[in-house]
Amino acid sequence: MEPLTLAVPTGRLFPEAVALLQRLRLLDAPPPERALVLPGPEGGRILVAKPLDILTYVEHGAADAGIVGQDLLLEQEADVYELADLGFGACRAVVAVPAGREALLAGSAPLRVATRYPRVTARFFEQARRPVEVIVLHGALELAPQVGLADAIVDLVMTGRTLRANRLVEVAEVFRSTARLVVNRVSLRLKAPGVRALLEAVAPAVQAT
Repeated sequence: MEPLTLAVPTGRLFPEAVALLQRLRLLDAPPPERALVLPGPEGGRILVAKPLDILTYVEHGAADAGIVGQDLLLEQEADVYELADLGFGACRAVVAVPAGREALLAGSAPLRVATRYPRVTARFFEQARRPVEVIVLHGALELAPQVGLADAIVDLVMTGRTLRANRLVEVAEVFRSTARLVVNRVSLRLKAPGVRALLEAVAPAVQAT
């Protein structure tokens, strides 16, 4: 059975992704700080990458499989195969507007919407038949309505605390997201025994959490 290369994301999914790899006996201990490539069992490797880059590594075959948030699967539309819902990292993407302006969404005037998910946001408002100008930001989206850059934001929330701290109110849910296991389509065919073994090991490990 050929060894697999698995990509795991830094950031909010990292602790639970590492815990899953430890339960699967793919890692003995959490990776040292700043480690990028770690040895896996039977000649395999674990790559540690930015969440935005995970799908690129898997789609282009630098990694056979990877752990990624469903939010990025929806946004990036990478040509990978989604194997399993890993159950952790649950969050929601919502439309939020400044408190007192909740009626904005019910109107028909064009909206300026700041987001790090331009494709998902455009699709959501297109389905709602609402014209929008999508403004792509990568930092704190909550700042955009406060300084007049945008009327609303579309962003991930877990508790809603950051929205409330910035006097923003959720007015619509766009999607829900959890961590997913994805695989390169060529690896799925050429390394089928290894991918199948990984998938069979993941299911009980996820149910055990």
